[in-house]
Amino acid sequence: MKPTRTVAAVLGASALLAAVPAALPATAAPAAERAAAAAPGGPLALRDLAPEGFRIGTAVAGGGHHVDQPYPDPFPNDRQYRRLVGQQFSSLSPENQMKWEFIHPEQGTYRFGPADEIVRFAQRHGQVVRGHTLLWHSQNPAWLEEGEFTKPQLRRILRDHIRTVVGRYKGKIQQWDVANEIFLDDGSLRTQDNIWIRELGPGIIEDAFRWAHQADPAAKLFFNDYGVESDNAKSDAYYALVQEFQAKGVPVDGFSVQAHLSTRYGFPGDLQANLQRFADLGVETAVTELDVRMDVPVGEQPTRAQQDQQADYYRQALEACLSVEGCDSFTLWGFTDKYSWVPVFFQGEGFATVMTEDFRRKPAYYAVAYRLAEAKASYPRG
Repeated sequence: MKPTRTVAAVLGASALLAAVPAALPATAAPAAERAAAAAPGGPLALRDLAPEGFRIGTAVAGGGHHVDQPYPDPFPNDRQYRRLVGQQFSSLSPENQMKWEFIHPEQGTYRFGPADEIVRFAQRHGQVVRGHTLLWHSQNPAWLEEGEFTKPQLRRILRDHIRTVVGRYKGKIQQWDVANEIFLDDGSLRTQDNIWIRELGPGIIEDAFRWAHQADPAAKLFFNDYGVESDNAKSDAYYALVQEFQAKGVPVDGFSVQAHLSTRYGFPGDLQANLQRFADLGVETAVTELDVRMDVPVGEQPTRAQQDQQADYYRQALEACLSVEGCDSFTLWGFTDKYSWVPVFFQGEGFATVMTEDFRRKPAYYAVAYRLAEAKASYPRG
């Protein structure tokens, strides 16, 4: 980070802290906005407010559900969106552009262009990249799921895919979600809908981590899942598997919670404690896909009370990560409602991100901004 930018960030953080005395309810947002806009060099970004070494990230919209929406591919075509991706964040996660169905659409054929552009963009903007994902039960191409492969052939397909994709971006990816969503809610492995585990057995998970490490020894290798924010059967299963891998010498570096939250449910109050128990095992932790959806009738907007509750969920999630040593990566699963996946998959829910469809900052944005600024001023990380 350039020195001038750092000075501006420190001054801006002080301005924000002076302007906003509490946990940043909706009524405080205008004061925070004025303070941020008055900072040297213009409006501050989340990445400037974050403590040193703490990565604030976003998913980069593209592929997946976007293909069927009435707009062009967001990242290469929406200039305002692209500008904010570079301005606001220090970590990028391809939303769909590194998933199997997108990057490996046909056997023997890879589509690297969109992922390459995200990586180049990150390098130009001083950002890191989280790779997502290598072994998953979902969004696999038809040629893979419907193919009649022998077990040795299937194993070779996964090995070659990992070596090819991870190897292509060697030295350019900070963290990889190697194994994504491999457990059911009851803590049992996905032995039916995960083609890799069903056909090759649970040992293939270990192999995936070893292959990824061989392809890029510097990348941090993670388990990633939803519904593991609390201490429950599912997170217990990961806790046991991390210990098992450590005992075997399998290169596992981290455990991450996706944190797809909803205001219809209470906030997972033991998130910090859950992250801490994994940190106590000696692995890194991360929040990788945070959004907070709300129940809003079609054609209406969220109430102020709903926005305040959403902002509080964002603040609490950030607080939990900041409070755990080694939780240095905090990613929003998109930052604008314009491209959010939530309304497509959750009927009657939406408005889950920190900016509106026209990129206006919500109370949730300022809750994150304020907490980052407070952390930077209180206990800057080295």
